[in-house]
Amino acid sequence: MALIDLHTHSTASDGTFAPGDLVALAAQKNLAAVALTDHDTLEGLAEARTAGERYGVDVVSGVELSVADGDRSVHLVGLFLPDAPGPLAEALAYLRSRRHDRNRRILDKLRECGIPIEYDTVTALARGAVGRPHIAQVLVSMGAVTSFKEAFTRYLGTYGRAYVPKDKLTFGRAVELIHGEGGLTVLAHPYILGLAGPALAETAGRYRDLGLDAIEAFYPEHSQAQTLEYLALARKLGLGVSGGSDFHGDAKPEIELGRGRGNLRVDISVLDLLRARQAKRQAGLAPDEEKGLDQPPGAM
Repeated sequence: MALIDLHTHSTASDGTFAPGDLVALAAQKNLAAVALTDHDTLEGLAEARTAGERYGVDVVSGVELSVADGDRSVHLVGLFLPDAPGPLAEALAYLRSRRHDRNRRILDKLRECGIPIEYDTVTALARGAVGRPHIAQVLVSMGAVTSFKEAFTRYLGTYGRAYVPKDKLTFGRAVELIHGEGGLTVLAHPYILGLAGPALAETAGRYRDLGLDAIEAFYPEHSQAQTLEYLALARKLGLGVSGGSDFHGDAKPEIELGRGRGNLRVDISVLDLLRARQAKRQAGLAPDEEKGLDQPPGAM
């Protein structure tokens, strides 16, 4: 079967592969399609599309946003974005400016911990959006920690000594912006919500009512039981299904493009159904209830 990956990151945000190199790797791994979904930026999409034409890989233009649902942080992937988005690009530019402010505040906290780092040292590592993984890279290189995992556990993660919350769009506003560009919205890696059963169904139903289009059911960290629950929930709520590895290159060396931890197989039929859903949204039609996704495509 033809396989795809609809959740990846490049050097335009916090990945370590340039957009074109990521697409070349997708071709090397015989992936039929790949979506570039960098954090808060569209900067890598043109390079990725050019590489897609060169290597014969279908490149889906996307983005990943951290959005606020009250006190909960939710990740939302936008797919099928246009070449030149308007209001969405403006919102992303604002978020990137706020990201710089956040980074400097993190460095201030690290300095209070006895770890002085100049911001120029961090930005020199980034080709695109600058974020915590670049700070983690500096921490590792200077010997303050031994790994990215330790950097986030001790300093940069939610409970770390230098953690600073991120400015976010609300869930509803993010959906509005992505739909305004003709895109589809996907709830990324739903396992991080920490919900199951009725609580998950209630939350996902509320997101659907706010305009959510699909759930990322296929993801490396999902157990088979979770994947089946998300597939059943998508069918019950009339939502689409997506899937991807969340590939970051060397920043997450255990995650392989298109295969995750070796347990990921996303069939191209997933992309076909999402494209059909997008076409119906653009035509103002309600999507049909999707059939045939009761089991994950391929072995897990």
